[in-house]
Amino acid sequence: MKNILIYNEYISEKNNPEAKSVYPNGIHIALKNIFSDEDYNVNCITLENYAEFLTEDYLKTIDCLIWWGHLAHEKISDDIAILIKNCVLKGMGLIVLHSGHMAKPFVSLMGTSCTLKWREGDKEILWNVNPSHPIAKDISEYLILNGEEMYGEYFDIPKPDDVVFAGWFSGGEVFRSGVTFSRGRGRIFYFQPGHETVPTYYNNDIKKIIQNAVNWVTDVKKNDVIDCPNTKPVFNNR
Repeated sequence: MKNILIYNEYISEKNNPEAKSVYPNGIHIALKNIFSDEDYNVNCITLENYAEFLTEDYLKTIDCLIWWGHLAHEKISDDIAILIKNCVLKGMGLIVLHSGHMAKPFVSLMGTSCTLKWREGDKEILWNVNPSHPIAKDISEYLILNGEEMYGEYFDIPKPDDVVFAGWFSGGEVFRSGVTFSRGRGRIFYFQPGHETVPTYYNNDIKKIIQNAVNWVTDVKKNDVIDCPNTKPVFNNR
């Protein structure tokens, strides 16, 4: 059984009527519903209670952390960001969704600003550019996502291990929309679709990609011997 922890700051769905209408119970619940079979044990946390659960002892039991954040990256403590980073280095999988590209743990693991171009409201064609990758298993040549937020290059990340999906937007922008990284013994997948006012996480193909990603990032062995100096990185805001 894979132990999955989903973090969603859960602000937009409470304060933005449009987001609330799409995800009335929160994005975290929509993500949790992707993993309905007995092979997964899934728990959710939000900004309100994250500090209770993101402890060293608890994270040792987690195989994959899924992270969705947007408005409150700076409210995550630096110490917890470093703890998550160290857990990834030891083998915990990390999946970062949409505007989580500015989450402190992801920025720290990347070592770059992770900034990008963006604007709201656009049609996206999500191209499967690496169909042999396990994350792309059973995914068609392309997906059409209407109303998705535009993320465009330049995306300031290190060179990915693999680019699995590439997005094209009706304004002509392109984006590395699904990329993988290895850090220490851990695997990371960043996936761009998932704006809070668009029902992206109800799309069956998107759900399949996220499930494939969980299976891929957890296909490693955690090792408690590996550690990382407890240094505090500099975090930048979008």
